[in-house]
Amino acid sequence: MSRTSSEVRPGACRGRADAHSKAHSLTSFHDFGLNEAITRALAQENYATPTPIQAQTIPIILSGRDLIGIAQTGTGKTAAFALPILHRLSANPRQPERKCCRALVLSPTRELSAQILDSFRVYGRHLPLASALAIGGVSMGGQVRALLKGVDVLVATPGRLLDLVHSNALRLGQVEFFVLDEADRMLDMGFIQDVRKIVAKLPVRRHTALFSATMPRVIAELASHMLRDPVTVAVTPVASTVERLEQRVIHVDRAAKPGVLVDVLNQEAIDRALIFTRTKHGADKVARGLIKAGVAAGVIHGNKSQGQRERALADFRKGQLKTLVATDIAARGIDVDGISHVVNFDLPNIPETYVHRIGRTARAGAAGVAISLCDAEEVSFLRGIEKLIRKSIPATDRRANPGRIKPPSAARHGSRHSAPPSSFKPRQSHGGGDDVAPADRRRDRPKQAPGGIAAVAFLQRNAPRRDASPRAMGWSGQAKGS
Repeated sequence: MSRTSSEVRPGACRGRADAHSKAHSLTSFHDFGLNEAITRALAQENYATPTPIQAQTIPIILSGRDLIGIAQTGTGKTAAFALPILHRLSANPRQPERKCCRALVLSPTRELSAQILDSFRVYGRHLPLASALAIGGVSMGGQVRALLKGVDVLVATPGRLLDLVHSNALRLGQVEFFVLDEADRMLDMGFIQDVRKIVAKLPVRRHTALFSATMPRVIAELASHMLRDPVTVAVTPVASTVERLEQRVIHVDRAAKPGVLVDVLNQEAIDRALIFTRTKHGADKVARGLIKAGVAAGVIHGNKSQGQRERALADFRKGQLKTLVATDIAARGIDVDGISHVVNFDLPNIPETYVHRIGRTARAGAAGVAISLCDAEEVSFLRGIEKLIRKSIPATDRRANPGRIKPPSAARHGSRHSAPPSSFKPRQSHGGGDDVAPADRRRDRPKQAPGGIAAVAFLQRNAPRRDASPRAMGWSGQAKGS
């Protein structure tokens, strides 16, 4: 594997990424040499072929190199770092020290943090590893107790992590693996100063990976100080949908969604329908409503036992169950032929997620239908989706009074006031630890470079010279004891 650093020409970096994509595009997860317990969990989730970002990134992290991953959410990047980290933790088993973590993943929002932790727990379900979540919007008490004996994996938002450090509930001196996810969004939300404070508290001897969809100058500078001699992997996000897929949107009041969903399922010529919700609680609620309305429906999400999920998926695959309600995390392993309809009960707030959801129909030359129920607060999500796929989606309006609908508030559009996932009931926080950026941290943001491979050249052109001090650079060799 060739080495790539800030001194490599952009053209050479592009060639290296393309070579990795060709070399690994048809491999299976078994080819990486991952722990058998991990590959068994992947098989149970019906994971077979890695995505491009996984195929290129997993060998690099397994080898102990630092990494810059330029990829959008929805490309499979969580597994790209979670799988090799779990493997390396299991290859060097030891009890974490009190109030410490061995692997730290920093993410900008509560919702994304919860999703990342769910992924770690799914992939590592057969490993004796402890994990915890540290996010704002909920009491710190449970998080303090979870960290008391130490954990192998901690996923956190920056503000709450610093709260825990300042209250002496968490020490960062034993971190072996550090992942900074969605770095450009950290910048947009005003968290870069918090990130710098956290990085300064980490050990010099650590393995670091940074993921970002774009590479503005501030992020390039941060990368140059966080990572040593990193390998750069860039993956262009999926941005198109198949032509044989019919897409429709129904504008509807939020409260009327369950009834409209029942109408859709009764009126459409459905072979199999996959219904997506944003949360586990929402999936259960939708499934109960369908059953009450006389529509047989199964449900899968992270809180269901493995047996329950396997039975529901088997019934769906065999056609004994024609309607399955799922969350994005649980649906990642669904690869079922004959899905005629995908229904977005909740529109995703990440446009690429929409493309991945509806891609589960219209396979192998078959036709398919994707129907989205869009309430007033999801209109901004719809606009982002249409911008990504470069087309307007035909719409009908079933709102009781469309004239009274106001534009969606910024609170539902990934702003700095994003609500926590519904599985976490907000309580009075013990501190400011949250995914809400303080007002004094907001400032004009530098213009961002394009995402995908074009961002690699931007990084090479704009990354400042590395600080000569070891702590500023970070040491990326094998983690202690690995």
